[in-house]
Amino acid sequence: MTDDMMKRPFPLGGLWACLVGGVLVTSLLVVLDPITRQQDCPNYGASGNASVFANSIWDLYFPLALFGWVALVIVEQALPTTWRHRSRLDLLLRGATAVGVSLIASCALGALLITCR
Repeated sequence: MTDDMMKRPFPLGGLWACLVGGVLVTSLLVVLDPITRQQDCPNYGASGNASVFANSIWDLYFPLALFGWVALVIVEQALPTTWRHRSRLDLLLRGATAVGVSLIASCALGALLITCR
């Protein structure tokens, strides 16, 4: 490898937690198959709380998984390997994009939990 290749930053550096976490959260949603319409809720037309998942323990685990995803994205942005051979503007834009995308996606997916409430 030449010195130029070693100094060139990897294009996905600093975005791994955001991308891999997004794929894992999407896969988790496919496996769990939550209820997405109020008409499909077991308590539709009545009062009370019901889970959007077949196993109600995921009402706790799913928000924790989303919180963990955002936390890992923030931690990745603080790692020195993420900063290597990048300008401050590039670091700021990549970090803000990764944290913003994971935070917005987590909030949108977390709102799924109130479908049957």
